[in-house]
Amino acid sequence: MAQGKKVVAIDIGGTKIASALVTLEEGAKPVVEFYDKIPTEAKKGGQQVLANAIKMARRVIELAGEDVCGIGVSSGGVIDPRTGDVTYANDMMPGWGGTHLGAELTAATGLPARVLNDVHAHALGEARWGAGRDASSCLVVAVGTGIGGAFVERGSIMLGAHNEAGHIGHVSCTDAAGVPCQCGATGHLETIACGPGIIDRYLELGGDPKDEDGNDVDGAVIDRRAAAGEKAAIDAEARSGHAIGEVLGSLVNMLDPDCIILSGSVAQCGPAWHDAMAAGWSEAVMPPCAKTPIVSGNLGGDAPLVGAAENIVKSAYVEFE
Repeated sequence: MAQGKKVVAIDIGGTKIASALVTLEEGAKPVVEFYDKIPTEAKKGGQQVLANAIKMARRVIELAGEDVCGIGVSSGGVIDPRTGDVTYANDMMPGWGGTHLGAELTAATGLPARVLNDVHAHALGEARWGAGRDASSCLVVAVGTGIGGAFVERGSIMLGAHNEAGHIGHVSCTDAAGVPCQCGATGHLETIACGPGIIDRYLELGGDPKDEDGNDVDGAVIDRRAAAGEKAAIDAEARSGHAIGEVLGSLVNMLDPDCIILSGSVAQCGPAWHDAMAAGWSEAVMPPCAKTPIVSGNLGGDAPLVGAAENIVKSAYVEFE
């Protein structure tokens, strides 16, 4: 990368579509410009989501005012990065599965497009340009409205046989035993440890469903209440943190990464969550791996955009013959 490469980056999530122009240059921090976001309108179906994504790509192309080398896409759902197709999406994005996303963007703009799963893109950004830049391998975990992850080895994402590797939210854990998951299975991490899982648990424990202004309680309010010593808030966060720690310990036993990169809104919770995570970790992790560092992501919301852009410049994965 002797010269900076300019890429149109699109991040398609269940609630919003973000877009930006990302410039990548060896030895320099990625530059993210012209950022904007619009509602995904997922409930209107896959064709509406696609139309919104095309609109956002065209916006950046027009603003760039110069040649760009392609469109890098981060998208919710199971993605085949070789074809750019969305092979599966759950009910949060009805009709999104089966979308030929990469081909449709290329047809609409004339630019080459490559597509990654959103958490894979997030992980690639952090591994190559963020908190994992000096690590030979890293396990990246994002804990927010949902929970996802990826294992990155020497700058390449482990995809798996069905492009599903890294679905950390759908790993079983003791705290979720018997709890139904929206995927149809039971006992999965995401159901209890994501942001909505904390809220549901708080309300089950008798927490006040409203904040000081009469709005529905959210994770930030629960975290403040936990910091103030409210037992229901502490217990709701502790279940999430303990479950995350247990799963991270188990995965580190298997994958043995240089580091864990932890990001997402839930990871910003206070001591109640982090103390419980440390307890779950210590119960599960094997002694040789116990000192594996857990670090915070440092690209923030730019991580999936940077990762999607990076996938245009250098493929995110290695093909084995």
